[in-house]
Amino acid sequence: MRQRLIAAGAVLLALFSHALPAHALGQKKLAWFDQPPADAVALARNGQAARLYIDANDYPGVIRAAGDLQADIGRVSAAKPVLNQDGKPAGTDVVIIGTVGKSALIDQLVAAGKLDVSAIKGKWEGWQVQTLSKPLPGVERALVIAGSDKRGTIYGIYEMSEQIGVSPWNWWADVPAAKHGNVYASASAAVSDAPVVQYRGIFLNDEAPALTGWVKQRYGGFNHQFYEKVFELILRLRGNYLWPAMWGEAFYDDDKLNGKTADEYGVVIGTSHHEPMMRAHDEWRRYGGGKPWDYNRSGDALREFWTQGLRVSQGQEKLITLGMRGDGDEPMSRDANVALLEHIVSDQRGIIAKEINPDVTKVPQVWALYKEVQEYYEKGMRVPDDVMLLWCDDNWGNIRRLPTPEERKRAGGAGIYYHFDYVGGPRSYKWINVTPLPKVWEQMHLAWQYKADRMWIVNVGDLKPMEVPIEFFLTYAWNPAAWPAERLPDYLKLWAAREFGPEHADDIADIVARYAKYNGRRRPEQLEPNTYSLVNYNEAARIVDEYKAIVARAEKISAALPAARRDAFFQLVLYPVKASAVVNELYVTAGLNRLYGLQGRASTNDMAARARALFAEDAELVRRYHEDTSGGKWNHMMSQTHLGYTYWNQPPRNVMPPVTEMQVPKGADMGVAVEGSEQVWPGPGGDALALPALNIFERQPRFIDIFNRGRQPFNYTVTSSEPWLTLDKPRGMVNKEQRVIVDARWADVPDGVDHATLTISGAGVRTTVKVPLHKPAGAAGLKGFIETGGVVAMEAEHFTRALPAGQRSWLRIPDHGRTLSGMTVLPVDAPADAAPAMRLEYDMQLFSSGKFDVQTTLAPTQKFQPGEGLRYAISFDDEPPQIINVHADGSERAWERTVSDGATVLTSRHLIDKPGRHTLKFWALDAGLVLQKLVVNTGGQRSSYLGPPESPRQ
Repeated sequence: MRQRLIAAGAVLLALFSHALPAHALGQKKLAWFDQPPADAVALARNGQAARLYIDANDYPGVIRAAGDLQADIGRVSAAKPVLNQDGKPAGTDVVIIGTVGKSALIDQLVAAGKLDVSAIKGKWEGWQVQTLSKPLPGVERALVIAGSDKRGTIYGIYEMSEQIGVSPWNWWADVPAAKHGNVYASASAAVSDAPVVQYRGIFLNDEAPALTGWVKQRYGGFNHQFYEKVFELILRLRGNYLWPAMWGEAFYDDDKLNGKTADEYGVVIGTSHHEPMMRAHDEWRRYGGGKPWDYNRSGDALREFWTQGLRVSQGQEKLITLGMRGDGDEPMSRDANVALLEHIVSDQRGIIAKEINPDVTKVPQVWALYKEVQEYYEKGMRVPDDVMLLWCDDNWGNIRRLPTPEERKRAGGAGIYYHFDYVGGPRSYKWINVTPLPKVWEQMHLAWQYKADRMWIVNVGDLKPMEVPIEFFLTYAWNPAAWPAERLPDYLKLWAAREFGPEHADDIADIVARYAKYNGRRRPEQLEPNTYSLVNYNEAARIVDEYKAIVARAEKISAALPAARRDAFFQLVLYPVKASAVVNELYVTAGLNRLYGLQGRASTNDMAARARALFAEDAELVRRYHEDTSGGKWNHMMSQTHLGYTYWNQPPRNVMPPVTEMQVPKGADMGVAVEGSEQVWPGPGGDALALPALNIFERQPRFIDIFNRGRQPFNYTVTSSEPWLTLDKPRGMVNKEQRVIVDARWADVPDGVDHATLTISGAGVRTTVKVPLHKPAGAAGLKGFIETGGVVAMEAEHFTRALPAGQRSWLRIPDHGRTLSGMTVLPVDAPADAAPAMRLEYDMQLFSSGKFDVQTTLAPTQKFQPGEGLRYAISFDDEPPQIINVHADGSERAWERTVSDGATVLTSRHLIDKPGRHTLKFWALDAGLVLQKLVVNTGGQRSSYLGPPESPRQ
């Protein structure tokens, strides 16, 4: 059934790829607003609504969710249904909702042979939707929503809500529902589904100051009124699990109704990786009597403390965290040992057996292998087989460990604790979404394939800035097979169409994908004025322009949207795009200000003023979010500091990067700078200024800056030694600075000419600039990538040949890379390639020979299986492949570099004995590696963050 549904969903997506209908993401269409199928049930028509029927004896959470469907139908139509809990269904069109074995209505239909629930019966959280003709006396047509258990029914209800146009984010992001005159539902054949990952949830963490400030203003604290909104969101997103906020908060203690409310809604509660036995860490501060958080010294008190945790949550659905870390989410003391930790777990299970069930194997339990706890496991610590092992990422979205084939046999299974937010080294990141969806896909695809599928939970920080990755994470957890890599671009298009309509969906999807990709290559909190090169490859300017381009598109869409959708668009698209752009431009501007000051440019002060304006714009965007958006509903939610980091932790206030101002003399004073160099004329090295070479293969213009070091304007002229060199502004006036673009008319350039000269005059002085050229004879016959500027830079997906081997094949992960996409091996759990035949090949033309470095850029994949590390092999032509262990350097410094850069960059050296055509070959010896970029440095590679732009291909 599942495979048929996936196939049907794929067909529907293909049919509607342009129209992008408003139905749930990736699900078979169940709702119509005009021209419905003949068997469709009219949920609302001509101002009248179908009656909703539910058994009063069904679960309270199901009845409550049915009330949400009642309200949702009213949101999208001119009619609000009646919700009947004790009447006999009657009418032309009705909706029957219930849980198998709990609802007399559903069981009656099953017993009468009218409803077949065999597809979901006995499944965890299975749901089914079907339209029936004459199912009961007095009923002409019925839409039946049935669930195998409490949450199954709830998911079926919310599936229908989303299909009729109510976004799961209708409250949390103020996404309005479009109104329709008529609303229909149809599923002549039963549509059913159930999740792949059993527990799917979020962790509210690092929640101060933003979420905490908002919650305290709106609700007075983290009470059940607040959590009701969280629970509903989780369920609408088809999640089922929560680790509650814990920075000074205590879920069960802050409001005695919190646990009861969660259980009624149907959300499973757990406690975080360092809060065992259903007790928040802050409760030890409140009730621990000042005793140390130390099992050797406070064992009796801790056992009583944990016993009370189970009693407070008695009878409520939960997943109990075992083990113990040090006080305040720190490692335990140096003398902590495996035997002590195993003793702690044994005592905790004894408490569980006494308080909940003598057969402790029937009580869901989890042991989080976080940070140093994984080291204890690797040293031999074990927990009973029924306890789930929760493997963790490295806090930066890279999974540290996945189950081995032997570990996959454990009854308790395995799960993953993941991060979209983190407080810790090398630098905290909590402000905004920095995790591209292709990265989430790639890592969680590994988890799925390695059977870490019992639980997926993700640290979402304040929740609000992470709307897009949260939904994708939970959607993918529901059914990973429905979202293969090639369908990743479809996901955001469907999301954008649901939230803002089909007209701008493609553009919005691209904007959201791009801002997350740009933030992912360097988190905003880690930016410095010199992060991106200010002079090489025009890198910093390109970064600013890329952000500005998506801001301009977002602002244009915002203006074109109906006013009712603009608040949601600001929260979900415009604010994160614009705020990210402002912060990146601010740091680049601060860097230019410093550089211009060193060069003596009069425009130094303009750069300082621009930096201040951007700093003010950052504050204004926050003010707009807090005060103007949705009537001030989200005050405090963007109060996380993100500017002015000096070490790993956040600054107390946003601080502008330092800028320089200078006293500018009155008289004119000409200076000259060239692309690709910090040196200027006049100045040290300025008498030998040379542009990066003009190259016939890339046909990329270059520029020179003629600038003023004084206040008095001056006239300038630029003349060329050759008639085929072109200048866009060969003469003019300089007030502060003038950029002159230099290019060549290549048809007129003689073969073999290697340079020309520019002469620049102004303010009574003159200087010369060398313009190197590259136009070799026979250029038209070259194939493959072409060496330019002393490098050959190649994006991984632009291979010349991809050679498979046996059952192994290459997979392109769209947009999984700092500059383009990634190439990885399927299946991801394939054994190491002992006799490598599978490879990628890249043909290129080199104009030089010698010993050259090859820089290989990969995703920052961690060593997720025991062993020496993941390996690749690389060679030129027929030379013996060099085998490179990606994890050979296991130092903390190496890890900090890779996670900060969002990539692992390694270098190998190769001998090229003669110029001409050559082939670079890449083997992924171990599955799990993701190749993103290759750069051959033939002697001209210049320093930059992202490396040289891709070389031309013929």
